[in-house]
Amino acid sequence: MASTLTWQQLKDLKPETLSHAADAWGAVSRHADSARERIEGRMSGPLDKTQESEAAQAAIKRLKRLEDNYHYIHAESGLIRGTLDGLAAELTAQRKVLTQALDDAAALGYTVDDNGGVSYPADGKNEQTGEGYPGGTVYGEDGHFAPGSAAPSSGKHPLYQPGLGGADGKVKVPNPHYAKAREIANRISFAVLRARGADDRYSGALAELKAAPGLTVGTKTWADIASDVDSVGASALPYIKEKLPLDKTPAERKDWWDHLTADEREEYVTAFPGLIGSLDGIPATARDDANRENLKFLIAKLEGRHDDLSKAQLDGMEGIQAKLDAGSNPPMFLLGIGDEGNGRAIVSYGNPDTAKNVSAYVPGLGTALDGDFADDTVRRAFQTAKDARKYDHSTASIVWLGYDAPGFTEVASTSNADAGAPEYRSFMEGIQATNMHKDPHVTAIGHSYGSLVVGTAARQHGGIPGADDIVLLGSPGTGAQRADELNVGKGHVFSASAGNDPVSWLPGKESFLGPVQAVDSYMDEQRWFGRDPVSREFGAVRIESGDGPLPLYLSNEGPTPAHSGYFDPDRNPSAANNIAKIVAGRSDIVTTEDPR
Repeated sequence: MASTLTWQQLKDLKPETLSHAADAWGAVSRHADSARERIEGRMSGPLDKTQESEAAQAAIKRLKRLEDNYHYIHAESGLIRGTLDGLAAELTAQRKVLTQALDDAAALGYTVDDNGGVSYPADGKNEQTGEGYPGGTVYGEDGHFAPGSAAPSSGKHPLYQPGLGGADGKVKVPNPHYAKAREIANRISFAVLRARGADDRYSGALAELKAAPGLTVGTKTWADIASDVDSVGASALPYIKEKLPLDKTPAERKDWWDHLTADEREEYVTAFPGLIGSLDGIPATARDDANRENLKFLIAKLEGRHDDLSKAQLDGMEGIQAKLDAGSNPPMFLLGIGDEGNGRAIVSYGNPDTAKNVSAYVPGLGTALDGDFADDTVRRAFQTAKDARKYDHSTASIVWLGYDAPGFTEVASTSNADAGAPEYRSFMEGIQATNMHKDPHVTAIGHSYGSLVVGTAARQHGGIPGADDIVLLGSPGTGAQRADELNVGKGHVFSASAGNDPVSWLPGKESFLGPVQAVDSYMDEQRWFGRDPVSREFGAVRIESGDGPLPLYLSNEGPTPAHSGYFDPDRNPSAANNIAKIVAGRSDIVTTEDPR
């Protein structure tokens, strides 16, 4: 049912009552979260680790149910709080517009009727007839005039002509008060219309935030919460655009976050987890909290879908959830998660805000948020962090899937890299904004098609924000002809190509134009996306990577094990060790081999 809010009701509204209610729901949310953490940390967690009896397992099951109940209360109460705060903020803004308009009307001696019409006095004089210009009543230009009125003014006088001066269709009235009264009427009308719109949007969202009596928290419950999160986000869009720094730089977002109270931070993480979790410039711990919350909702949403893409993403998200539940050393931070496109995931091993050394690896061809990503691709970041800590313990290693990596049908195009490069640069700018060290050592790593993403980002003005070193693995080219185009300085671009990796041997496009062009392309060390990064002419430091495993029919390790083995100390120990050294800031001790 559409809102029937009147200007009188908007004027008399006390938005602080909504804010107080929001605060109360916030307190409920906090208490529920504290109870959940207490059960998990002091009861079910220790019991699960120390007891194996049937009685213990039954107790753990009951505690888990209680834990889920508190988690549900925390999430839903937080959404109610965010909804009420959004409604209060929007109504407060429109009430301010209305009261200013009413004050202006009173100051000029105008009156406002029940329908928002502004009445103004007679004033002015027609020099030809000597007659005065009459007063009248004007209504706002919202397309809805007061009952019985046929035009924006009800002044009655022979000189009043609705079409006067009307080439532009505007009503022209000689009375000097008319224009001001009309402007005030417009402000009143628009304030009421916008307030009604907010009332409608938030009422719909609040109506969905209801739990049935005797609710049992299960998969469907989390799917419902996921729907509630989307509904609140859509309803609160004007509030979000005003309050959250969506169009700001990562540094500006960091400054915004630093000036929030702990209470405000908690509200935004709980009510808008998907947004907070994806904003570059928000500290890693906050993004991790938001994304862990959002991950549970996304899993529940995907469980209700049966298409192949959703099934694949569900496998990936459940795999990430399993890793989060298991814990790790270095600790795992979920810096991004989403179901856009082929899926989004940003996983860090080690805290990128406190580490002196941070690397961000971009995967390539065929990578999507699926079971293989959660198992194999994420493991590469873990292995890099683990190995790099042998050289400097203050290290964090990230796998960044913030773009749609191409499949075999799109891999010949730069489109995916062109779309992904700005997102990668924004993420790296966020690392610079949130890292506690004045000048952290940052390494950009591109594998396969991911090296084109890194190369495209590096070739943009200013290069990759904060990047000190670039590592290119199994690269079909970066879009550059020389390493110095990547903006990190001489001796800071490193490349590796295992002898059995077919991807780094892909010929240049010119080879398909004829035999002469093919020979020229080969002699000039051209690959599909520019000059071969391990060629002498390119000018990178070629790190030792050996031959790698043999192809499938000889090694039984997958179709191209050498291409996927650079991070694996078992498959390619020299490459994995050299990557770790560079990431840890010890590129001075890498082992090298001759360029091609």
